[in-house]
Amino acid sequence: MNDLSAFPITRKWPARHPDRLQLYSLPTPNGVKVSILLEELGLPYEAHRVSFETRDQFSPEFLSLNPNNKIPAILDPDGPGGQPLALWESGAILIYLAEKTGRFLPSDPAKRYETLQWLMFQMGGIGPMFGQVGFFHLYAGKDYADKRPRDRYVAEAARLLGVLDQRLAGRDWIMGDQYTIADIAILPWVRNLVEHYGAGELVDYPRFEQVQRVLSAWQQRPAVLRGLDMPLRG
Repeated sequence: MNDLSAFPITRKWPARHPDRLQLYSLPTPNGVKVSILLEELGLPYEAHRVSFETRDQFSPEFLSLNPNNKIPAILDPDGPGGQPLALWESGAILIYLAEKTGRFLPSDPAKRYETLQWLMFQMGGIGPMFGQVGFFHLYAGKDYADKRPRDRYVAEAARLLGVLDQRLAGRDWIMGDQYTIADIAILPWVRNLVEHYGAGELVDYPRFEQVQRVLSAWQQRPAVLRGLDMPLRG
């Protein structure tokens, strides 16, 4: 049996199945990236809820794994060399799982780096900018009388959607015929912008026809549906 007792996080979230990958998360755009990839890969995992309401992300146990107090994070009992591996940052987790299994990341070096380029496009652009749109349109920032900050992020979100729309023209997925971690990283944020933040009208979403097409196809994948509905326990 795998022994995860050396990791303090397992004291707050005990592993019922210590032989499985442990996921500490919530169904946010960053959180579902990992659960969707795990479902696509068919890897057994155990998902634990890191409740923001009770500030679990600031607990000593969670900080022992992720000092940056953000979800998602994982603990893989079968890491490199057969040793447990704790990992955080959703982009790093996607790369790790793709390389561990040899799936959803092209083996051809040029295509691999091109895929990672689009992953970084999400990490450095789409995620932060769409998140700011959510803050200023849906959350506390909506009450600011000055709408210039909101409008700045809305304009940048629309620009990024335009870049993505152009890339997807004539392609099934970001990398063409091959579905990759770039799609798994980007599309949850597009879905969140439109469906959760309700910012479709703000960014003029109907004009991004290629993005709509690919998002619709993505949301019909059975693994995506399961990953979006990740089974979390406290």
